[in-house]
Amino acid sequence: MNTLNTLKMAVSVLVLAAVSGVSDAGEKEELLKLKSTTESLIKQLVKQGVLNEQTAKEMFKQAEADASKLVEQTATSAAIKNASATGPVDKDEVRVSYVPDFVKDEIREQLRAELRQDVVGDVIAHAKDEHWGIADALPEWTRKFKFSGDVRLRYEPTFMSSDNSGDLSIFPYYANGQQINQGGGSRNAGLDLVRTTTEDNQRFRERLRLGIDADIVKGLKAAVRISTGNLRDPVSTNQTMGQTGNRYQFNLDRAYLQYDDVDSKGFNWLSLSGGRIRNPFSVGGGEFTSGSELVWDTDLSFEGFAASYRYNLGDKNLLGDGARLLYATAGAFPIQEAPFSSNDKWLFGGQVGMDWGFKNNDSLRAAVAYYDYTNITAKPNKTFSGTCDLNSRTNSASMPDFLQGGNTLATICRDGAFNDVVASQFPGMVGLASDFNIVNLNVRYDMALFDPIHLSLSGDFAKNIGFDSKTVAANRILGGAIGSGSVQDQTNAWQVRADLGWLRIDKKGNWSTFLAYKRVERDSVLDAFTDSDFHLGGTNAKGWVLGANYGLIDNVWLTSRWLSTEAITGPSFGVDMLQIDVNTRF
Repeated sequence: MNTLNTLKMAVSVLVLAAVSGVSDAGEKEELLKLKSTTESLIKQLVKQGVLNEQTAKEMFKQAEADASKLVEQTATSAAIKNASATGPVDKDEVRVSYVPDFVKDEIREQLRAELRQDVVGDVIAHAKDEHWGIADALPEWTRKFKFSGDVRLRYEPTFMSSDNSGDLSIFPYYANGQQINQGGGSRNAGLDLVRTTTEDNQRFRERLRLGIDADIVKGLKAAVRISTGNLRDPVSTNQTMGQTGNRYQFNLDRAYLQYDDVDSKGFNWLSLSGGRIRNPFSVGGGEFTSGSELVWDTDLSFEGFAASYRYNLGDKNLLGDGARLLYATAGAFPIQEAPFSSNDKWLFGGQVGMDWGFKNNDSLRAAVAYYDYTNITAKPNKTFSGTCDLNSRTNSASMPDFLQGGNTLATICRDGAFNDVVASQFPGMVGLASDFNIVNLNVRYDMALFDPIHLSLSGDFAKNIGFDSKTVAANRILGGAIGSGSVQDQTNAWQVRADLGWLRIDKKGNWSTFLAYKRVERDSVLDAFTDSDFHLGGTNAKGWVLGANYGLIDNVWLTSRWLSTEAITGPSFGVDMLQIDVNTRF
C-alpha cells in the first residue's frame, strides 16, 4: 500500500463515519482526533513537497466519492441480508443491523495500526529516496566541507597602580620598541616612546573566527580560518570597538594542508601539515582550560611545516580509561623574510611527550621541547655616525616586525642623519639584544575526582639558554646611549595552575574555576609570542590570574578573569585587569 492509497483509505473511513453517524460521543471524539491527525499529516506532506495542493484536494474529493459508494453498497448489502434472513419488510417497519461494541473497537484499532504503520513506513521510505534532512540531500561535493566558528564579546577595564612612575621618565626601562620602529625613530614616537604606565583604560572588544575544513582525499584536508584582529599583531584576534563606525578588518588567520594517517585500529599515528597552521606543540590544555601561554599565546598561528609521530601504547585512542601514547613533534617556521639578504629569521622546534591514562580516568600529560631561533638578534650599525640612513640591508633586516615589550632591546641605529650638527643619542631603530634558544617543560595531572568534576594541576617552565650577558651588554639601550658592562641574567619563566570543574564548558550549567601564578623574566621567552593579556603583553612580569567559566546555555558560556601583575625589574609598574567574556561557538 503506497502513501496516497493509505491516506485515501483514512479519509474514506472518516467520510464514511460522518455519513453513517456514530453511536456515542466517545466514538465521535476518537474519530475527530483521527481526522485531525490525518489532515495535519496531509498538510505536512504538502509542505514537504510529497504532495501538491491539487493532489491533496483531488484525494479528498475521490475519497468522499468512494465513501459514498461504500455507504450505498453497505446499506444495500445489509438490507438484502436482513431481508433474506427475516423475510419481507413491512412498509412501517425499520430494521437496523447491530454491530457489537467489541467488534467496532477491534476494527477501529486494527485500522489505526495499519494506517499508522503504512503511512509512517511510506513517509520514511519517501524521505530516504528524496534525502529529507540528511547529508545526502546535498550534492556530494558539499559533504566534503565542514564549517565552524565562534564569537566572543569582551568588556575589559584596566587599572594602573598609583605607585607607577610617569610616562617619559621611565625610558628606556619600558621603551615602546614597536612604536619606535613603526614610527621611524624615537623622535617620531612622541608620547608613545614608552609604554603607558599611568592611564587607566576601559574598552569593549569583539572576536569573530570562521573556519572551513575541506576533505580532499582520504586522510588529506585543506583548512582555512579567517578572523578579526590587527594585521600587525600576531597574538591577538580581538577587534576593539569604537572605530567611528569603520568596518572591522578580516584577516586570513590560517590556511594549510594536513595529512593524517591511521592504522588498522583507527589510531592517528602520523600528522603532516604545512602553510599557516595552528600551534603544533602541546601547551597542556586549551584557552582558559588548564593550558599555558607562557611561551605561546593561544591566538598565535605558525607559518611553516610540522610533523607529529604518535606511538600507541594501548588499545584505545582517547585519554582516560588506560589510554597511553608517546609522541614527537618537529617543525620549521620562517619568522621574517629579509629581501635580498641571507639573514632570514627562522624558528626550529621539537617536542617529545606522553599522554598517560589510568583506569580511574585520571591522566598525566608531560612534554619537553626545545625552540631555536636563528638570526633573531639585532645587528648594530657600525658606521662612524651609526645613524639609520647609513644602514646596510643586514642592519635593517635585524629589526623585528613585532614587539610587545619586556625583552632587553639593543640599538640597531641612531635617530637622525649622519650630517646632523648634534648627533642624537636616542635609537632610531631597535632590536633584540639577546639570542633565544628555549628549553620548555610542561606537566599536567588531571584527577577525575567526581567525574565529570575534575581537578587539574599543571606546571610550565621555560629557560632561555641562548642568553649571553656580554653580548647583550655590548649593544643594549641604557639611558639614551649604547651601554656597556654586564647585564643581569633574567632568563627563567614559570607558571603553576589549578583548575576545578568540567573539562568542557559547552553545556548549560557546566562550570570551572582556575587560579594561576606566573613569573616571566625579561629575556626568558620571546616577548612577541607570549601571552598578550598578562601585564598588557610581553615579559618582565609576575602576578596572579583568577578566573571562572559558566555555561549559560548549550554552546554559550560566560568567562571572567582577574589579572593582577607587576614588573619584575625596573621602576614600579603594576597593572590590574578585569575581563568579562560572553562566548559562543557554532
